[in-house]
Amino acid sequence: MARIPLTPPRSLFYRATEWYSKRTYKEVLDPVKALAHNPRVLRADLRFEMAVAKWNALDPGLKALAEMATAASIGCSWCMDFGYWVSAREGVDARKLQEVPVWRDSEVYTPLERDVMEYAEAMTTNPPEVTDELAERLLGALGEPAYVELTAIVAVENLRSRINSALGLTSQGFKDHCELPGRPDGVPAERAEGADRADRPSSGTASR
Repeated sequence: MARIPLTPPRSLFYRATEWYSKRTYKEVLDPVKALAHNPRVLRADLRFEMAVAKWNALDPGLKALAEMATAASIGCSWCMDFGYWVSAREGVDARKLQEVPVWRDSEVYTPLERDVMEYAEAMTTNPPEVTDELAERLLGALGEPAYVELTAIVAVENLRSRINSALGLTSQGFKDHCELPGRPDGVPAERAEGADRADRPSSGTASR
């Protein structure tokens, strides 16, 4: 259950954001409702996510796996639910998305994809546990621009997942089932009102 009411003051700014969210996703995203209690935070987050959505040095499939692995490490079922839905609609292999929480035991990933998810987990650990060897492999495979973007997107997903998790936000039903083994949130996602959702640019609060 959310730790903050999902009924923020209905300011002009919030009503405009609400309209956009309903138009784009058929419902208002819970992170928008939560952050709207502080309009300055929501405005900054929306602007930030619009900028992040323009990053294009990293392969979208690798980016999706990095985001999902990060969200799984933190245990954010909202991010896993919405991230799966977005990435699947963008053409990422659904099985690869589904098996992110157990990627070490899965045979569907390439060596590079495994390195990307290992990097996401290593960055998310507190303190970070990125090794020189792993960083060198990724830098060699991706090149400098994509490697920097990978590092940044994992950090961004930490921001998203930690905010949503701390606020108690759980799945809105964008995906029927999203497993997080060994965590309280690792249960089938709840069904949300409304069925079909439209495309979104990225997986952040404005778009996440």
